[in-house]
Amino acid sequence: MAFSSTAAATAAAAFASGHRSAACRPSSKSSSSFLGASFPRVSAVRRCAASGAPARRAVAVTVRAQAASAGGKKSVLIVNTNGGGHAVIGFYFAKELLAAGHAVTVLTVGEEGSDKMKKTPFSRFSELTSAGAKTVWGDPADVGAVVSGASFDVVLDNNGKDLDAVKPVADWAKAAGVGQFLFVSSAGIYTTSDEPPHVEGDAVKESAGHVGVEKYIAGEFTNWASFRPQYMIGSGNNKDCEEWFFDSKNTNPPAKILANFQIPTRTNLRKKRNLAGIVRKRPVPIPGSGMQITNIAHVRDLASMLALAVESPGAAAGKIFNSVCDRAVTFNGLVKMCAAAAGIDAEIVHYDPAAVGVDAKKAFPFRNMHFYAEPRAAKEVLGWTSKTNLPEDLKERFAEYASSGRGEKEMSFDLDDKILSAVGVPVAVAA
Repeated sequence: MAFSSTAAATAAAAFASGHRSAACRPSSKSSSSFLGASFPRVSAVRRCAASGAPARRAVAVTVRAQAASAGGKKSVLIVNTNGGGHAVIGFYFAKELLAAGHAVTVLTVGEEGSDKMKKTPFSRFSELTSAGAKTVWGDPADVGAVVSGASFDVVLDNNGKDLDAVKPVADWAKAAGVGQFLFVSSAGIYTTSDEPPHVEGDAVKESAGHVGVEKYIAGEFTNWASFRPQYMIGSGNNKDCEEWFFDSKNTNPPAKILANFQIPTRTNLRKKRNLAGIVRKRPVPIPGSGMQITNIAHVRDLASMLALAVESPGAAAGKIFNSVCDRAVTFNGLVKMCAAAAGIDAEIVHYDPAAVGVDAKKAFPFRNMHFYAEPRAAKEVLGWTSKTNLPEDLKERFAEYASSGRGEKEMSFDLDDKILSAVGVPVAVAA
């Protein structure tokens, strides 16, 4: 699998920092870090000078996805993390592949008998094995021994966040003659932009661990692809929130049972308390104007995008894909959708974190700014379509939340109360 000069040029283009012509400016001057006003339409037309400067960030499309050839079923190894929001990606990806007739092995980090395996999605692995998948556990650094020398056509690393973690898997895959190497990266590596949404080819944080992995696999494989998810929703997620599982007064119920947005670990409980607050008819504190735009995709969308790359490796080769849905949502809109899913109204209270004296990262689960990517490459290169329907998906999540019985448990809202008190909003305890 020598890396050709053509592939090298492709890789270099994939990691270009996204220079923009001075002749082409956005029609709005709104900044992604501006929180005080509503954000203009995402589809706003960029006006270019009469010099004929090309539109920015166009996705070059040279190969369209083609259906897999008859009998072209693959053997796929999924190296799956044992914690955090990404674990469910491998679960849904495996189900997608199995439904298409591919052979699937899921290598999960750690030991099968560990407490982590009692959580979803691992507790639902019988859904995979009953469909023909093989599940193994171990250290990805010794992947060859863990899979007992089995051979694979495709390897997905859905575990590592930096080169130290991914390199052993990538090096083994290359030595073993694996034909396609896929990597689950993150849309969080994009640098802050005054011209959202983020699209493939935009500037990234060169110091980010995911960027180092993307560069490495681009240099090692002729057939590679990287997928950059943002926020996710979906049944079967695994939250690494054990610190919240045990409380002597039972004021912090297990976070994994509550609303299942897959968001950074440090803010998981904060998100769930927002939903818990809605259920208890408490005001929901939102930083800034609440018109900040973000993206929440159902994990099914990510799985279907990955599956298309397996079905059409030539189309996906050397590409980076934003693994997101094609609709944005505001913070205000998200609160309203959660309330609608619960069948109640919600009171939104806006506040300035600096004036209140709280850290927005601790008080709110999402980045307190416009953070929105678009799946242009997947649509144009793979012919992918999004199936996310956030209002309906939230109803599914609320049904699971309600059936858990946790909505009636006590929960601490100390930080919310501090914010609400600072802005002069009384909190009435729901009957």
